[in-house]
Amino acid sequence: GYQLNECLSRLNYFARVAICGAISGYNNDLTKQQTDNTVSPTGLYMKHGMAIISLRAKIQGFIVLDYIKEWSNAKKDLARWVLEGKIRYQKEDIRDGLENAPSALVDLFHGNNNGKLIVKVGEQQVKRMEIVSRL
Repeated sequence: GYQLNECLSRLNYFARVAICGAISGYNNDLTKQQTDNTVSPTGLYMKHGMAIISLRAKIQGFIVLDYIKEWSNAKKDLARWVLEGKIRYQKEDIRDGLENAPSALVDLFHGNNNGKLIVKVGEQQVKRMEIVSRL
């Protein structure tokens, strides 16, 4: 999306760019000209290809499953860091009622949410420590 496009136009020599997810472009029609300063996957190379080559930059995609072996230790470390105040997580954007799920999904794909978007369909109470222990 816009952020990636701006980053790629400002790369340093031997830059390393990690890419994970591309939700801003999931609904793009790749057959049409982009008018909002975004770059499709094909357009990414066409627009920045020579700069990537001349700067000797490296762009690599990854998914969380690439690090599945580290997940157990990562959960423990993350939980400890949250409790120690070393990291903070953003509060969830909670929408009440299943009837609001369709509009919540639209908001998600338009970036109109703040943090993780959740549609609340019940009243189960969970304490903070229980959430941290699930990490």
